[in-house]
Amino acid sequence: MGAAVSDAGGPVAGIDAAPVTAWLAERVELSSPLSFELITGGHSNLTYRVIDAEGRRWVLRRPPLAHLLASAHDMVREHRILAALEPTPVPTPPVVGLCTDADVNGADFYVTEFVDGTVLRSVADAELLTPEARGVLSRQLVEVQAAIHSTDLEAAGLDTLGRPNDYAARQIHVWRRQFNAMTSRDLPIIERVHDELVASIPPQTEATLVHGDYRLDNCLSGTNGELAAVLDWEISTLGDPLADFGFSLGYWVEPGDGFSPLGHDATLAEGFWTREELVNAYGELTGRDVSAMGWFFAFADWRLACILEGVHARYVGGAIPEIPPEVHEFPAGVVALAARAEATLTDL
Repeated sequence: MGAAVSDAGGPVAGIDAAPVTAWLAERVELSSPLSFELITGGHSNLTYRVIDAEGRRWVLRRPPLAHLLASAHDMVREHRILAALEPTPVPTPPVVGLCTDADVNGADFYVTEFVDGTVLRSVADAELLTPEARGVLSRQLVEVQAAIHSTDLEAAGLDTLGRPNDYAARQIHVWRRQFNAMTSRDLPIIERVHDELVASIPPQTEATLVHGDYRLDNCLSGTNGELAAVLDWEISTLGDPLADFGFSLGYWVEPGDGFSPLGHDATLAEGFWTREELVNAYGELTGRDVSAMGWFFAFADWRLACILEGVHARYVGGAIPEIPPEVHEFPAGVVALAARAEATLTDL
């Protein structure tokens, strides 16, 4: 497969410009040539900004170039979710189309409209917003996640998206297996926390749509604190909404934590809520019992530790072309997350 040319004139791995241009031209009005730019920051599927000669923009998503995990990089599934959510209150990028013909680009991909907004990863990014806007965004994040968890599955055609029951137990099994498949280290703490989690899983009382990776830097934020779009639906399924909310807490950094799981510290900026405030707001908005959130927070830390071990392995193995600086911190972050999970479980 030939490489595309970026707007800077260099090759873009993962894009075959001519057939992709022809495919897109059948679906939207565009002016050739197209330029393609890999949008950095994603740690799994590859995301590209597509710009035509008149400045019109789209976004293209495709799987990594190597080290694919079964079902983790399913473009058809991700496209299905986005298309289903378009008429709902959940803000998502409008879908342009899905391509499953490998002759076009070597792998499945889909294209969406470009949504204006900023991905906030650092305190410097967050300071583009006022402290008041950061407070607004904190609430918006909770409100939108609550909206995800209240999606009418049957009306959206998502009631067959996944197995709805025993979500936490299945997630624990999956991520332990994937950790063992990707790691080259001996980390007994991963097994210890695994065993403690399995022995104390709270009962699941309902099943909803869950994003699986809902966090600040998987959203596009507006300048006034509005949430413009939720991105990266690749591991969304049906499951326990409390677990999904717990995952979000695992990514949320606040003063005193001592480390940032992804190397992103935007939520340290003045005005962002604390994890406790997020939990209280979610409970008030949804009416759900959040008393077991300590367990779900520990689960989130352990799960993220397993994920980061695999992400690091994929970067080292060359599956993702550009390696962000924070990836070098992931091995230490895996240990820190597992240790925090163990401490949290001990304190319950």
